Amino acid sequence: MNLDKNWTPVTGLLHWAEQQPDSVYFTQPHSGGEVIEYSWSEVAAQVRGMAGHLASLNLPAGSRIALLSQNCAHFIMADLAIWMAGHVSVPIYPSLNADTVSYILDHSESQLLLLGQVAEWGNMHAGVPADMPTILLPGSPESDLPDNTTSWDDAVAAATPHGDPVQRAPEELARLVYTSGSTGRPKGVMVPFRALEASGRLMLPPLKPMSTADRMISYLPLAHVFEASVVEVASLYHGFQVFFSEGLHTFADDLRRARPTVFVSVPRLWVKFQQAVQANLPQVKLDELLANEATAEPTRKQILTQLGLQDAGVAITGSAPLAPSVQQWYRDLGLELLEGYGMSEDFAISHVSLPNRSRIGYVGHAVPDVERRIAENGEVQIKSPGGMLGYYKAPEKTADAHTEDGWFCTGDLGEIDDDGRLRITGRLKEIFKTSKGKYVAPVPIECKLGHPQIEVVCVSGANQAQPYVLMMPSPMAADALATEEGRAALSAAISSQLDEVSTTVDPHEQLAFAVVVKDPWTIENGMLTPTMKIKRNVIEERYESLVDSWYAKGERVVWE
Repeated sequence: MNLDKNWTPVTGLLHWAEQQPDSVYFTQPHSGGEVIEYSWSEVAAQVRGMAGHLASLNLPAGSRIALLSQNCAHFIMADLAIWMAGHVSVPIYPSLNADTVSYILDHSESQLLLLGQVAEWGNMHAGVPADMPTILLPGSPESDLPDNTTSWDDAVAAATPHGDPVQRAPEELARLVYTSGSTGRPKGVMVPFRALEASGRLMLPPLKPMSTADRMISYLPLAHVFEASVVEVASLYHGFQVFFSEGLHTFADDLRRARPTVFVSVPRLWVKFQQAVQANLPQVKLDELLANEATAEPTRKQILTQLGLQDAGVAITGSAPLAPSVQQWYRDLGLELLEGYGMSEDFAISHVSLPNRSRIGYVGHAVPDVERRIAENGEVQIKSPGGMLGYYKAPEKTADAHTEDGWFCTGDLGEIDDDGRLRITGRLKEIFKTSKGKYVAPVPIECKLGHPQIEVVCVSGANQAQPYVLMMPSPMAADALATEEGRAALSAAISSQLDEVSTTVDPHEQLAFAVVVKDPWTIENGMLTPTMKIKRNVIEERYESLVDSWYAKGERVVWE
């Protein structure tokens, strides 16, 4: 489909509502097993109704309207209504604490809140002012609500449907994306409509020809640019069906229902899927089945079908590095994981691996129309059609994030191979110095570590003679690690892996020991960002008082 650069998600919605009005756009599961399908024409009607309601409020053009909800059909409908009415969307992660919610609402000067289903509402509602006008999406909380609320259904029913959508210029502000705040207060990234158009046009087509027959499932936070770009915007550009998940407890069934043709996930979940398979089929047995010509293909098909990925022509991992061993595990199953790389500041339009040209450990080639270079200090710098307008109310931070000649400074270190593929070798701010004055980049070492019973690792050791690694066990390993035999077996495996890794790194990078931590790292306790990346500074602070005693033990594997 030929679309000009004045395309917006709203024009995409209206185009597909006209071209395929009765085709299903959203498939939304609800508690009790109910599944509701929304056609393109039904979505357009609801969006016009809500946009009409927003127009009736007579808010100034370009008002910020906050959107707080888990992923659902009405999240995207709300986004579209905000844009249709001429305003700016401010999506908020549904897992933040009250203080951060309060900060975002205040900093963005949001005039209105659209509130949907939020599992962590008990920890969040105190951050919403009592006088904040609020529209309740289906499934929203029933208690601890602001004083002035209206239901989505009532607002749509009473409104005069919006006519022609407000025209939006390519350089006009579309949404404020507040970064996940892994290093302090989140910054408001100003995303223009130009970035949304470029995302639909450039992101998925290099990986496969997209069509209305494609299917995706939306479960990573839509408040994050990765999901917004590759799922929300892409569906409105290419006209394909989007499935949703009720939650983690139903995710396996929801994924099997969707049978996505394109599937995106983050490293921690790819590891979880792998561990779920290994819990039922030990790796030794799986290796035997894959080595046998008679059982290899049926085994691959069975496992991918159990995961709901049998139709996935494209599978993407992003947001954080994924261990090469995990990538290879999926390739052995016939699923070529394509790694992507992008940032909120470029609406994820940066790099992605290409089918049959990918290289494990590399995040791939530059997306079309993206320029990149490696600075003298090794930093990756880019110019992207998805580039932000700047940080909201922070001109100094905006200037600091760019070079004098206009390149965005990613803060990531990288190198480019002979085929033009980029490899991220570390992060400028994450590099630490040992007591010997040697610098250590933790990410490349973390990517060398992995075990079926370990879910997340964090390499640390600033100002120590040698670095060390913290390891968080998988919940699925709890029963095995409750026994002395189980702990001894894991200790032996970790010790062996530390020895193996030591042969592949410089002497100052060799790990002194590993610590198996006692408590899980979660979004709720602040150890992980909403996109499941580790908050390195928070984790290091949590264990700071114990580090010297661990070194004093002189043990290869320490159990907290």
